[in-house]
Amino acid sequence: MGDAIGEMLPSAVGVAVSPFPIVAVVLMLATERARTNGPAFAGGWCLGILVLGGLVLLLSSGAEASDGGDPATWVSLLQLVLGLGLLTLAVKQWHARPKQGETPEAPSWMASLDNFTPVKAAGVGAFLGSINPKNLILVTAGATAIAQTGIPAEQQALSLVIYMLIASVGVLGPVAIFFALGDRSRDILDGLRSWMTDNNATIMAVVLLILGVKLAGDAIAGLA
Repeated sequence: MGDAIGEMLPSAVGVAVSPFPIVAVVLMLATERARTNGPAFAGGWCLGILVLGGLVLLLSSGAEASDGGDPATWVSLLQLVLGLGLLTLAVKQWHARPKQGETPEAPSWMASLDNFTPVKAAGVGAFLGSINPKNLILVTAGATAIAQTGIPAEQQALSLVIYMLIASVGVLGPVAIFFALGDRSRDILDGLRSWMTDNNATIMAVVLLILGVKLAGDAIAGLA
C-alpha cells in the first residue's frame, strides 16, 4: 500500500492547494450559517472525491490496471491524456493571471454565499471536489495511480480514503481553525482568503504544470 500512497500523493497535494475551494469555505465561515454551512461544504467536498475516486477504482479493477506489477498500457495512455490536459489547464491559468494592479474576479456564485442552505453548501462542495475540470483530472489520476499498483481491493479503498484526507486538508483546515479558535480565527482566515484570491492563477498554473509533467513523464516511461 505504500507504493499506492507514494504514487497518488502528488495528485492529492494538487487537489489540497486548490485556492477557490479554500476561499469558498472561508467565506462560508464568515456567514450567519457558518457552523452548519462550513462543515456541510467540507463534507460535500470529501464525499465528491470519494465517489469519483471510487468509480475510477471500480472501472480500473474491471479493466486490469496492473500488468505484472507495472501499469497496463491503457493506464499509461490515460496518464498521458490526463497529463496533457493538466498542461493545457496550466497554460490557461497562467494567461488568466491578473495584471499588475488588477483585482482578481471571484466566481459569481460566491456573492450569494450568505443565502446558501447546508444542502446547497454540500452540493457546491461535492461539485468542486469532483466534477470541476481540474479536480476531475487530478482525482482520476490519483485513483488510477492507486489501481495500477495492483494491491488488493481493501487496500485500494483505504488508500483512497487517505487520498481524500490529504486532498481535503485545504478545506478541512479552515473549518478546524474556525471551531477551535472561534472569533479569534477571523484574522487568520481573512489573511488566508486574501492571499489565495490574489495568487489563485499563479498557484494553480505552477501546480498543474508540475503534475502535468509528472503524469506525462510516467506515461512515457510506462509506454517505453
